[in-house]
Amino acid sequence: MSIPEISESEIRYNSSTLSFTRGEEYYKRGAVSNLQKRGSLIQAEVEGSEITPYRVSIRFDTGEITSALCTCPYDYGGWCKHIVATLLTCSRQSRVIEERPTLEQLLDRLDYVQTQRLVQELVAEEPELIDAIDRYVSLMVSPSPSKPSSKQKRQTIDVAPFRQQVKQILRNGLRELEYGYEEDPFSDDLLAVIEKAQDLAKNGDGNSAIAILEAITAAYAEEWQELLDYGGDVYSITYYLDEAWTEAILCAEISEPEAVDLQVMLEAWQDELDTDFAMSMAALRQGWEDENLQRILAGDRSVSLWAGMPPDFAEDLALIRLQILERQERYIEYLNLARAEGLMQQYLTRLVALGQVEEAIAAAKNHMSTAETAFALAKALREREYLSEALAIAQTGLTLSGHCLYDLAAWTSDLAQSLSNFSVAVNASIVAFNTRTSFRYYRKVEELVGDSWSTVKQDLLKTLRAFRDWGAEQAKVDIFLYEGLVDDAIAVVNSSYSSPELVMRVMEAAIPHRPDWVIDNARSRAEPIINQGKADRYDEAVKWLQKVKAAYFQLGQQSQWSDYRSQLTATHGRKRKLMELCKQLV
Repeated sequence: MSIPEISESEIRYNSSTLSFTRGEEYYKRGAVSNLQKRGSLIQAEVEGSEITPYRVSIRFDTGEITSALCTCPYDYGGWCKHIVATLLTCSRQSRVIEERPTLEQLLDRLDYVQTQRLVQELVAEEPELIDAIDRYVSLMVSPSPSKPSSKQKRQTIDVAPFRQQVKQILRNGLRELEYGYEEDPFSDDLLAVIEKAQDLAKNGDGNSAIAILEAITAAYAEEWQELLDYGGDVYSITYYLDEAWTEAILCAEISEPEAVDLQVMLEAWQDELDTDFAMSMAALRQGWEDENLQRILAGDRSVSLWAGMPPDFAEDLALIRLQILERQERYIEYLNLARAEGLMQQYLTRLVALGQVEEAIAAAKNHMSTAETAFALAKALREREYLSEALAIAQTGLTLSGHCLYDLAAWTSDLAQSLSNFSVAVNASIVAFNTRTSFRYYRKVEELVGDSWSTVKQDLLKTLRAFRDWGAEQAKVDIFLYEGLVDDAIAVVNSSYSSPELVMRVMEAAIPHRPDWVIDNARSRAEPIINQGKADRYDEAVKWLQKVKAAYFQLGQQSQWSDYRSQLTATHGRKRKLMELCKQLV
């Protein structure tokens, strides 16, 4: 599978301004290495602030990036600088991507004995892998019970190592903060410990999960005061603790005295950490035996789980309950709870998964209110080969609001095209273009509309000129230069911050049409670098001066260029590095 076309506008759209700027710096200094493609997976190493490089993993399907992950602790929205640097490398230097076999292809080469030897060798090199192997083997050999069990799995577990591990993570992190470490040194490692408790809960052992979470939370609380001195709120993991506690409580067998003790502990930690464990305490109060909850699970639509307005965590709590019901294959109760809590995406997709397609489609007519719900339902229908139904649901979704509108429109366009429904494919492509300016969908509309392109194009260009979203500059320039609209491309780079590479592209196209603009703009970029003696950027200044020269020659003003170059030499002749680079301008 070839990698999708990755435009810089898409990278900007999915990252913050700071992440993109710093990611571009990482790209320019060659921080990205070991760039490999394995099937639909791209992996790379990016040198960052740590001794060990961060690992970036990017997954894609036909034409779209589906996920982009990095081992760095960045969690502030959008792609981190390491992902940005990797994608810029893929976009600008795709030749450096090394094609490698997928995991499936590698394992297919091995027989049973060789596979066992491979696992043994890997564990010998990375001993901690044995825990993951133990966990997955246990899940494969002894899966969660298909029916609810009155007796939960219980095992004796030593929680001391978990407590000590949390203390060590926090102390090491505090030491790093003292040394001026700028990024979060705690959260990733702490979340990995919490996940061990969550894995136990998912496998039916909620009581052991509670024991581990008690050790984790207590250790975290003990170190909290010292953590506060370094802006502890920034490094808080209490949201994830509350979520993990909730699931563990709902998977455990808890006696009444144990419930009272837990309530007291959670309230104490809540005060000590100045946080909120309201969801886990609600789960503790309600359990599964709450009268209204029991009636809802039985299908009674006349009752509500909450008196008055539901709390902020109501949806999260319901989603955790649904995950547990799904693992226990209690699908009727799953549907009843999802419907009662207004979780229509889960309700509709579960109906499809159970083969109740007609019921799901009928319910969607009255209960599908967001593009996200429509998208999830359409994908579920497509997976079960209900293609025309999936397309109809997706079309409805395009009329609804939601953050996934671009992804839904792109998906709908591809599905419609595969079904030879070109009118829907065109409309979906236009929605995709109008939602997130994209050269890809501009070209796709052009390909699909055929003879009507001259009319449709004017509407798209009107939309493009009015589009004001940050990060659209790359797509705008791509399209304007494709159409030969040089003045429009100049207006884009004049009115917003644009990367030097983007301005260079516009200048290259503008030399035959607007050489005067090229001269003024390129000089205004080169001269501050030279005047301020920024030697590390002299090569950049000379690139701008090359555009100045080309524009003067385009105007037939070779003598003016010669005079300008002589003036530079007279003024800055002592800057040896600059003068050496200026030999390129002869």
